[in-house]
Amino acid sequence: MGKVIIEKSGPVTTVWLNRPEKRNALDAELLQELKTAFTAPVAADDRVIVVRGKGSVFCAGLDMSERRETIGGGQASGIEDMLHAIELNPLPVVAVVQGDAIAGGNELALHCDLVIASDAARFGMSLAQVGLAPNWFLAKKLMEVLGPVLTREMLLLGDPLPAPRLHALGIIARCAPAAELDAAAQKIIDRLAANAPLSLRAMKGLTVRQLQFRDSIKHDDIDALVRA
Repeated sequence: MGKVIIEKSGPVTTVWLNRPEKRNALDAELLQELKTAFTAPVAADDRVIVVRGKGSVFCAGLDMSERRETIGGGQASGIEDMLHAIELNPLPVVAVVQGDAIAGGNELALHCDLVIASDAARFGMSLAQVGLAPNWFLAKKLMEVLGPVLTREMLLLGDPLPAPRLHALGIIARCAPAAELDAAAQKIIDRLAANAPLSLRAMKGLTVRQLQFRDSIKHDDIDALVRA
């Protein structure tokens, strides 16, 4: 069995992170399998993609034993390629977050179009606590979703933020008690699956394209500082 499990039920495809023994940490193989899943051809009857994590943790971030391979270098890294694939997928992507989503796991959740989380889940960027920093692409998504004030808190302090707080601030779509998470997620998934498919694809494209201008802002100096 691979590090990604794909299940299809009618118009809904569920992509499972299947590395629970490593808290679903993103190693090179898992990143590639996720990218492949999100760049696969989309059928006419497909409506929604759901991302979930096996075990008690949604995703603990990059596998630190492979950090240089997945983060380093001047070219698009493995995690950037994977997150781009999620962002540019023509279908709505829903993250169902049952447990902590930290660093790369936080980015994975926030690159999805809608996030439904357990009230026990936490979202965070602990990089400052281990002497790292997000690159331009990763920080850009935080600014888009969280806004400047919460982005500064999440990055500079490095402490995980509870899902209920993010829901109260409108950052995530739904927050439910752990026992009710699946039911809450299914309501959203069923609603999306019932909507007009071409409308969904047009709206997904619109919301992504509106924000892509930030990719062209000069940031070579910031990249150099991150890699230092």
